[in-house]
Amino acid sequence: MRQYVDTGLVALDLANTWDEYLDEPERLPDPAALRRFCEEFGENVDTPLGGTPGQRVGEEPGERAGGERVGGEPGVPAGGETGERGDFWESELAAVREMRGRLRAVLACEPSERTRALAGFAAGLSARADVEDVDGVPVLRLVALDGAGMADRLAVRAVRELLDVAAAGDWVRLRLCAASPCRDAFIDRSRPGRRQFCSTRCANRAHAAASRARHRT
Repeated sequence: MRQYVDTGLVALDLANTWDEYLDEPERLPDPAALRRFCEEFGENVDTPLGGTPGQRVGEEPGERAGGERVGGEPGVPAGGETGERGDFWESELAAVREMRGRLRAVLACEPSERTRALAGFAAGLSARADVEDVDGVPVLRLVALDGAGMADRLAVRAVRELLDVAAAGDWVRLRLCAASPCRDAFIDRSRPGRRQFCSTRCANRAHAAASRARHRT
């Protein structure tokens, strides 16, 4: 099974979970896939999203990990995707997919328009500015509010990463693959800065298509 971590950036790898190169472009087909995505990126799926202290994501209030309720009433086994807990993760999945669409629109912008688009994307997030210590130096970071949903948590992380990309001087090197129908996002870290394709797979496919077109003329 293909892993989700590719570039190592949620901003790009989440956008690339819709892969038009594939026969089935949706790489987040169900809540289990979303959970695996989050876990691969170190996002704690057991962190409460506006729940009670000690409550796991998707648990009913008063339910303990393992599906045991306070008072001995049996609950749904932890990690299950049935009933209200299943509805919870379905809702999270829908929110993440909707956010992914908006993120992909930001990445598709030309660099001259992308800053404005990113500002609009970030404007409605459940986030706050925080000062963090990074190797003894204070750094201003965007962090998700306590209780923020998974979509906001991933979106805040994506915005933070894109700001870091811009600060590193790679804003104009952030591109979409030129090998249609692929629209995967990538950062061109080649020295000439003229990379057009997200991967060797797409480069080879594009070159083969161009070769066939030349031979037909």
